[in-house]
Amino acid sequence: MKGIRVHAPGGPEVLRHEDLPDPQPGPGQALVRLEAVGVNFIDIYQRTGAYPRSYPFIPGMEGAGVVTAIAPGVTGVAVGDRVAYSGVMGSYAERIAAPVQQLLPLPPGIDFPTAAAVLLQGTTAHYLVYSTYPLKAGEWALVHAAAGGVGLLLVQMARKIGAHVIATVGTEEKARLARQAGAEYVIIYTKEDFETETKRIAPPGVHVVYDSVGKDTFDKSVNVLAPRGYMVLYGQSSGPAPPVDPQMLNTKGSLFLTRPTTGHYMATREERLWRTGDLFKWIRSGELDVRIGHRYPLAAAAEAHRALEGRLTTGKVLLIP
Repeated sequence: MKGIRVHAPGGPEVLRHEDLPDPQPGPGQALVRLEAVGVNFIDIYQRTGAYPRSYPFIPGMEGAGVVTAIAPGVTGVAVGDRVAYSGVMGSYAERIAAPVQQLLPLPPGIDFPTAAAVLLQGTTAHYLVYSTYPLKAGEWALVHAAAGGVGLLLVQMARKIGAHVIATVGTEEKARLARQAGAEYVIIYTKEDFETETKRIAPPGVHVVYDSVGKDTFDKSVNVLAPRGYMVLYGQSSGPAPPVDPQMLNTKGSLFLTRPTTGHYMATREERLWRTGDLFKWIRSGELDVRIGHRYPLAAAAEAHRALEGRLTTGKVLLIP
């Protein structure tokens, strides 16, 4: 089969399109022919070595496709089933042997690109607003990178709850997308200071900041929180956030700081089914719009990474094997 492999950390050029051995399903696994693969910032962190891996490895943690074989004794899936998954390494390929416990059945009306586009980023948005900081109607949330894959879903879910959303974006086009998703206030950070504007819009501060940017936004994000507010740092697209003196959380209002990760919020199959069940239900009812902004052939994985790193994308980025 064809796939992408990384032999050493580095830039997008280390994503090598190669002939790879066909995977075989081992105990508890099924073989999935991939029809769509999600591209996420965690793939970039692993490629660069920010999140170390053993080399060589096949990147990618999210995909959707058709079960073509199962290991002896495996139950719960059958050949021909339409499935999707997240949290399984090795997705930048034509096929993957995945643990059956990670495979989620796709209901009618959910196609492969939509499933691959929503699973990791959608469940991230879900746990951020329902678990990490359980957002309530009438509260204020600041959402950074609001026109990105997670950002657009996060804005929609926050508004569905009834919260007020302030969004930050980098361009007028991204501002339009954030407004379409439901953001009541949009700050173009290349033109306005988001700290000044947020304090003007929501004195004495917001209840929560959802920040996937990290280094470039962290300090000002902390400054816009109301007393006992939550700083939810769930990514670092601009680089790692600076070290924190815990005393700072005291002096700025008895703040909370958390750095959640998907594995801890998708720890059981029951939790995965709850979050994905909500996502699929909302998509089918039209309550959640999944924007697929960019589709690349598998061989163009490096181009996809360059676009995502350069903040040139909106919505979800997919690879199509």
